[in-house]
Amino acid sequence: MLDVEDLSKNYGETLALEGASLRFAAGSIHAVLGENGSGKSTLVKLLSGVLSPTRGAIRVEGRRITHFTPAAVQRLGVATVFQEVLVAPDRSVADNILLGYDGLWRRRVKRGERRARAAEALAPIARTPVDLEAPAGEQPLAVRQLIVLARALVRKPRALILDEVTAALDFADREAVFATMEGFARAGGLILFISHRMDEVMRLADRVTILRNGRVVETLARGAVTPELMLKLMAPAAAEELSHGH
Repeated sequence: MLDVEDLSKNYGETLALEGASLRFAAGSIHAVLGENGSGKSTLVKLLSGVLSPTRGAIRVEGRRITHFTPAAVQRLGVATVFQEVLVAPDRSVADNILLGYDGLWRRRVKRGERRARAAEALAPIARTPVDLEAPAGEQPLAVRQLIVLARALVRKPRALILDEVTAALDFADREAVFATMEGFARAGGLILFISHRMDEVMRLADRVTILRNGRVVETLARGAVTPELMLKLMAPAAAEELSHGH
């Protein structure tokens, strides 16, 4: 569903991502794991159209992205939930979920249906009760995290890029989000899941790609994944230290 070929991004002398080639299959949860500075955020920004690559190609279902803007990538069926939780604070929760979904001049969702559409997007992922009419800015961080996730789901994307989306959630909401992710993949969608939590990756991922210093180190199938191996690939020096510490 999503193909990355020789993808590189540099800022002046700094290489943020170097020669990444990856295939992300439909009907799967593909985790990308790496330490801070490994290139994860750069990869997310390239795949979501926020940045354009220095070189290389990205294809969505075989169609090469030529125009790197978030709107162009969204039109290809890719929705991204970024690590930064951004809401329009004075607007209602329902309005925030539908933010960007409406056209510039007319609403895609009639006024009377807006609440129901927002509730439908929120229902599978939220165990915490959420007041759809309340201003989004007054909600706790966990609820704002659910709002931005519902905002991506309301678009009914084919591929969903999730960057550290469970950080602020409590156990019940996190379980609901995981179940939604698994259902999304079973229905033929692609989830690209960025995390630094080994337990989440071990539980959810069909495949795991490890990044280190802006390069793809390895892609592992579910059966080959162990926390020890992931740590060794992600941070060899730390893994070495740990093994000598035992």
